[in-house]
Amino acid sequence: MDTALATAPLTRPSTVHHPLPPGPQAAREARRMAGWLLAVHPVACPHDTTEDILVIVSELTANAVQHARPPYALTFSVEPGRAGIALSDASPALPRQHDGRGPLATRGRGRGLEIIRALGAELFVSRAPLGKQVIAVVTWPEH
Repeated sequence: MDTALATAPLTRPSTVHHPLPPGPQAAREARRMAGWLLAVHPVACPHDTTEDILVIVSELTANAVQHARPPYALTFSVEPGRAGIALSDASPALPRQHDGRGPLATRGRGRGLEIIRALGAELFVSRAPLGKQVIAVVTWPEH
């Protein structure tokens, strides 16, 4: 056995790109993948922040499934003090802001981006050749 290989530190990915299934199971798969990366990556992400990140992943994925079209993919990156969550879809339509007074608000719909912002994430939208990415960035103090 090669000693260099035996003593080399295990490398853990800090970014994953994961295609998601179409339909409602996409959010569960996205949460599973994000949770896995948070568990294996050696960053000191506070427990409350980890929970917020998983809610953000769910909201981004649910929004894509509800308002866009497949294929969907999650790109999730984590480093000390910061996580980036990008959800891509094949729809060129950009997310719309809701003022909270329309019929969507009364049915509890149309608030996903508000929830994400309320959890402290910065939101960005990036057009792609075959659709778009909605990106959320979450930061926390390093200890």
